[in-house]
This record gives sequence, C-alpha cells and structure tokens, in this order.
Amino acid sequence: MTGRLAPMKFLDQVDLQVSSGDGGKGIVAWRKEKFVPKGGPSGGDGGDGGSVYVEADENLYTLMDLSHNKHVYAGDGEPGGRRKQTGASGEDKVIRVPPGTVVKDKHTGRLIGEVVESGQRICVAKGGEGGRGNAQFKSSTNQAPRHAEPGEDGEERELTFELKLMADVGLVGFPNAGKSTLVSAVSAAEPEVADYPFTTLTPQLGMVYVSEYETFVMADIPGIIEDAHAGKGLGLQFLRHIERTSVLLFVIPITAPDLGDEYEQLLHELASYEADLLDKPRAIALSKIDILAPDERELLPDVVADEFPADVPIVPISAVADVGLDSLKYTLFDMVTSTRSADPIDA
Repeated sequence: MTGRLAPMKFLDQVDLQVSSGDGGKGIVAWRKEKFVPKGGPSGGDGGDGGSVYVEADENLYTLMDLSHNKHVYAGDGEPGGRRKQTGASGEDKVIRVPPGTVVKDKHTGRLIGEVVESGQRICVAKGGEGGRGNAQFKSSTNQAPRHAEPGEDGEERELTFELKLMADVGLVGFPNAGKSTLVSAVSAAEPEVADYPFTTLTPQLGMVYVSEYETFVMADIPGIIEDAHAGKGLGLQFLRHIERTSVLLFVIPITAPDLGDEYEQLLHELASYEADLLDKPRAIALSKIDILAPDERELLPDVVADEFPADVPIVPISAVADVGLDSLKYTLFDMVTSTRSADPIDA
C-alpha cells in the first residue's frame, strides 16, 4: 500500500500585517425619570475590539494561503447604547496555519509564539477594550457624570510566520547524496531527481507505509553544504526544518571519498546551528550501493565498523535498485515509535 500526497507549492515563510479591532466608545446618555437629576446617567460601555489569533490546522501543510492576503483585520467594537447597553464586540479573526508554525515580530525577530498541535491557538494581536459609558462614573459625589471614555486602540503588528516541518524522519545529507531518490522510492512523494546539486530547492513530505496501519512521515529537505549554519547555500532555509523532526537519517553515498569524514561534517553543521540537534536519535543510510560488485558489498560490514560509531544503526541501501529499503523502513519506524512514546509533542 502506498500513500498519496497532493502536489502543492511549498511555502515555509511569509510576512503578514495584522490589526486587531479598536474598542467601541462609551456614550453619555440619560434616563428620563421624574426627580432624577438629568434623568440619571445611562450611557453604556463600548464593545471590545476583535483579536487576531493564529491556530494550527492539521489539514494544512504550507503557508501558501497566507501569501494571498498581506493584511488581516479584526472587527472594531460597537459604541455603547442607551439604558446601559454594552456595544457588540468586534469579530475575531483566526489565521489557520500548519502545525509547527512559529510567529515572530518581523522587525525585532522576537518570538511571539508557536503552534505545535492541531487546534492550539495563540493571540498575536489583542483587541482594544471598549470605553466606559457615563453610567460607570456615577458616584455619591458625582450623580450626573457628563463624560465617557473612547475605546482603546487595537494593535497593529508586522509578523513573520516560519514553518518548521513536523516530520517524523528528516533526511540529512550533502547535495546528490540520494535523498530525493530515497523519499520517492519509499513514498508517493515526487521530488525532482537529477544528477546536479540542489535539485531539491524546497522541502518535500512523503508518507511512508510500513504496514496498512503503521506509517511515518519522511521529509526530503534541501542538502547541506559546508558552512550552511552560517547561511551559505540554502543554509538556514534547510536547517530550521530539522528542528522539528523526531529522527535524523544521515544519507551518505558509498561513493563519498571519506565516509566517516562526511558524517562528521554533517554533524558539525547541525551542531553549529543548534547543538540540541545532536540529541535526536539518528541512523545512517549508506546509499547507492548498487554500484558495488557483489564481493564489494560483502566487505561493507568491515567498512562500516571502521568509519561510523557502533551505536548508530547503519543500513546499506539502493533506492534505484530497491535494495535494503524494507530494512530501512522497519529500522526507522522502530526509532520513530520509541520517540512518539517518549514525548509525542516535543520529539
């Protein structure tokens, strides 16, 4: 059984201006009753302005919808009414985004919040409070107050939305390591595959089926180059997506001049960006082994023992020749299942 992902244009960063609603003004009004000075104060309070919220929606996978609307407005509160009637509150606005979206102030970079689980909601612009009507100002020394408050202004903010993929397995490797070929072989995702660097310019998600009811999500993300943590190549555009993945799969082609050195370079780039990334469970896929002769494949266990840590699972594969893919899927599924049971949210 294979999974299907609808083709989509992936967009993982969007700037958006949001404005919450102004509070409605309180009013000055008077009751018309005999023996009550000026009828008595009866001006009602203004309604609160609407707020702007960001909510995670598990049915979304990209920020593309936000790119069509550069400014989101919540509704203003209505003025208060006579007879101490409070004005209607302004309509709230909800911006729906994929789980894993981080919201920052565009100008300062300050983190405002993030939504990780579907249904989780944060307020990014609070509506202004409604002003008090003159009935609120009546006291023993002021039986006939003649003033009311205007409503508070709403907030206007310029925000940056960044999507960090919520994949189970993130592929880590230099350009042309075979990551795109791998994800297309084990899922229904269709990343571009070619023999030149940076074929993958945007992340691709693929649903991998281990059995009919056992699945995990694999992310094919643009390749790292040396000093990617400093913004070179696709740089941070790639690395931020690794933060949310549960398991890291290092894809290293058997054609690499020095297998162990390539692995260490990849670890260095991850650690330079975010040291905590090295705490994630990881495995190694030795790709492109179809180019090896049968007798050379028999020597792989000895090569692996000399080049890589003994505690990291290593699976030789060929995505083109369909060699070792089932073993890789089972290995990764076991690792993903362990992380889900340990910490299903933060893993």
